Amino acid sequence: MMNQPFTTSKERSKVTSQATAQVEAEVSKVGVGVIGFVAALIGIWGLSCFVGGLVNSGGPLAFVKGWFGAVLGL
Repeated sequence: MMNQPFTTSKERSKVTSQATAQVEAEVSKVGVGVIGFVAALIGIWGLSCFVGGLVNSGGPLAFVKGWFGAVLGL
């Protein structure tokens, strides 16, 4: 027999099922919800710290004066 050249080829196909797409969408929604919830908690914490500092300093003007004193070293 004679040596006959031959070729090999690889074919790749990507098949995505509807169920996989739905799971990815749900995971994405949960991730966005968790990030939003954590952002809300951080915002509430920051607001409560601001109000606590405002009350502890004796009013808005004293709060601003104390803040500038702390930041600028006055």
